[in-house]
Amino acid sequence: MDRLVYTAMSGAKHTLEQQASASNNLANATTTGFRAQLNTFRSAPVVGEGLATRAFVVDSTAGSDFSQGPIQDTGRALDVAVQGRGWIAVQTADGGEAYTRNGSLKINANGILQTQNGQTVLGDGGPITIAPDTTVAIAADGTVSSIPTNGIPNAVNVLGRIKLVNPDEKNLKRGDDGLFRTITGAAQPDANVRLASGALEGSNVNVVEAMVNMINLSRQFEMNMKAIQTAESDATKATSILSLS
Repeated sequence: MDRLVYTAMSGAKHTLEQQASASNNLANATTTGFRAQLNTFRSAPVVGEGLATRAFVVDSTAGSDFSQGPIQDTGRALDVAVQGRGWIAVQTADGGEAYTRNGSLKINANGILQTQNGQTVLGDGGPITIAPDTTVAIAADGTVSSIPTNGIPNAVNVLGRIKLVNPDEKNLKRGDDGLFRTITGAAQPDANVRLASGALEGSNVNVVEAMVNMINLSRQFEMNMKAIQTAESDATKATSILSLS
């Protein structure tokens, strides 16, 4: 069989993987704090007899676009958006630590500060507990404070400080749950990370670019399939000629 089949097949396979990433990006174009998924490939020349005129597609490296998404005011006291670089630390279901840019927070039935997906927000001293009948405020440095609704107006209680981190983006890996984790262990708090209260950061997916990318990938996949069909047609014709002789 012509080697063209193998090179076209590897191209089609990796094009499908890129299409899956592009589809996931489009699906999360409105997800708060979402980071676009990127794929990186490289070509490897096919070494053998004759000239190295063909190449395989190899080594897919899944990465992320860490650029800032748009920040929109919501006016909600429990909404925070990370300004610039940085992450909000949360506790995962297995007790580990992960990081998110989704600052849409809530208070669960036990008074624990959590994300809308149910992950506990970590403070510098552990989870942050908020008493009932209080008004909550989150400062730019992550400090969470409350004022009793029916008590003394100026009786501000500092409940804790949200753990804000800024690890090297090269050490961050996206999990299946959409949260990021560091390869080198838990990140240390960074006092330079700032929050915007009463606001949320949108997805950094550019819908127009993603749509154009999807169209290009569809054409690339079609080209690879046509190359495979051409190789099959050539092989059929060659077999027919040899059988006549």
